[in-house]
Amino acid sequence: MSSSLSSPSVLLNTGVQMPLLGLGTYKLVASEEVLRAVDAALAAGYRAFDSAAVYRNEADLGRALRELLPKYGLTREDVFITSKLGPKDQGERALEGALQSLSQLDLGYIDLYLIHWPGTQGLAVADQRNPGNRAQSWAVLEELHGQGKLKAIGVSNYTPAHMRELMQNCKITPAVLQVEFHPQLCQRELRSVCEEYGVCFQSYSSLGKGKLLTDPVVSEVAKNCERTPAQVLLRWAVQQGVPVLPKSSNPDRIQGNARMFDFTLSDVDMDRMSALDCGQKYCWDSSDVV
Repeated sequence: MSSSLSSPSVLLNTGVQMPLLGLGTYKLVASEEVLRAVDAALAAGYRAFDSAAVYRNEADLGRALRELLPKYGLTREDVFITSKLGPKDQGERALEGALQSLSQLDLGYIDLYLIHWPGTQGLAVADQRNPGNRAQSWAVLEELHGQGKLKAIGVSNYTPAHMRELMQNCKITPAVLQVEFHPQLCQRELRSVCEEYGVCFQSYSSLGKGKLLTDPVVSEVAKNCERTPAQVLLRWAVQQGVPVLPKSSNPDRIQGNARMFDFTLSDVDMDRMSALDCGQKYCWDSSDVV
């Protein structure tokens, strides 16, 4: 890992560094809210921002960055932008969807573009058209990657089975798999698959939708470290080399979440938190999608 950016980063299989810390923008919908959150994040050292077509804030994020980067003496090349193809655009509409994301962000290119979901909006999870649609979407992402419009491509919410299927058919290995990950959902099989294929495993919902902030073990570890439960949960992930995307619109929390690179959890505390693993999912479950 490198510290060439404001926060430590991980090397993707494309040869590009991706910051370990990024701002998740899910549920940031008002343009003023996006601007305030991006401003606070840039001030706190964030250099990665995660959006998606379904978040409906790509245009606001792009606008905020164009406005704020000069304030911090930064250029487009200093930030890492992720967005995602919406489930409604899976398959035949993938090119249209990806070009729409590029247009909405209006930042010249997207650093990382993911297929957001293995299924297709409007199709049943068991519909046999899902695998073909995934393959069609991936081929489009490969084409746009070749044109330099998408610097890296990957997937989100894929299961081990979806990952293995993709690896059998892709020309370009995905750079990233982004999934729910926290001490109650350690995702050991998925992490093993990613390691096998050289795919960066990235976390979202690192706080378990806030449910883990009051967990007794997490609270005790945080108290002993003189840190917040959120900082301890984020540290647990990045200490394993897993990039995180905490989301908040609160400037104080955005700043607080960034303070996880100046302390280390002991092996005992890491193990205590990992022992909470019970397969608990607080977000979407894609395990039924064929």
